[in-house]
Amino acid sequence: MKHGVAFRKFSRTSSHRNLMLRNLVTSLFEHEQIRTTLAKAKDTARLAEKIITLGKKNNETSYRQAQAFILKPPVLPKLFTTFAERYANRPGGYTRIHRLDNRFGDNAPIALLELVDNPRDFKLEMTARAVGRELLNEKLRWDSPRGVVNSGVQHAETAVAKELNLDGFDSSELRPTTRRNLQKVVKYRGREALTEIGAKASAYIETILAKPVAEAKMQLRADSKEKEKARKRGNPNFVGSFPVLPARAGVASPGETRPAMRLVQGALGRPARWRGRHALA
Repeated sequence: MKHGVAFRKFSRTSSHRNLMLRNLVTSLFEHEQIRTTLAKAKDTARLAEKIITLGKKNNETSYRQAQAFILKPPVLPKLFTTFAERYANRPGGYTRIHRLDNRFGDNAPIALLELVDNPRDFKLEMTARAVGRELLNEKLRWDSPRGVVNSGVQHAETAVAKELNLDGFDSSELRPTTRRNLQKVVKYRGREALTEIGAKASAYIETILAKPVAEAKMQLRADSKEKEKARKRGNPNFVGSFPVLPARAGVASPGETRPAMRLVQGALGRPARWRGRHALA
């Protein structure tokens, strides 16, 4: 029977386990995003919440307790200034866990543990992309694809601000799930979050719209090479002039094969692994 089991032991001694969790919490405060196993992320988040609460108290006792826990002294000022100011109005829930994939080798579940409202907020990035995609889909309901490519989607920030005043399943340009995520992301961020999400949504819309234009340009270049071969063979139907299309924002993205989740992860994404002969046997 599992009586009195209060935490995960991770097959380690108490001293090893405590030092490992202290190291993870210190790394979380230093980088504000870490990638680890799901079980370690859950225990690290529990301790990180308590240490941030000490930072919000901002007295001598809490400072000494945090100093005894944090492994890197340069992180302490960040805890009592940056984090205390960022989460002054937030009653709790300072961390967020995102399930990513399974680790190569032992198939352990991997998670991204981050501090909410950090400069590289994972949820804010994904919510902004969802907002941009759904605004574009709503635009395509009333306009042709060619017209949308030529005109784009205007006033994304205004649409985001309008969605914040809606509730429940009110009819709007966004799905109810996206609207709820949007309201959660901007709840404690203020007006700056609307501008940031609007800019990211507009950039993602431009990236999506640039793909058909760039793909057409790539196809024209391929056709031009075939025509050049035909000209060398003496084909009279060769057309010498090649149309030059204007480049749009995100024009370099059509060759991108990674999914949106991997793009948002950035340096935290799983790197390409080389498989040796023993792995292919």
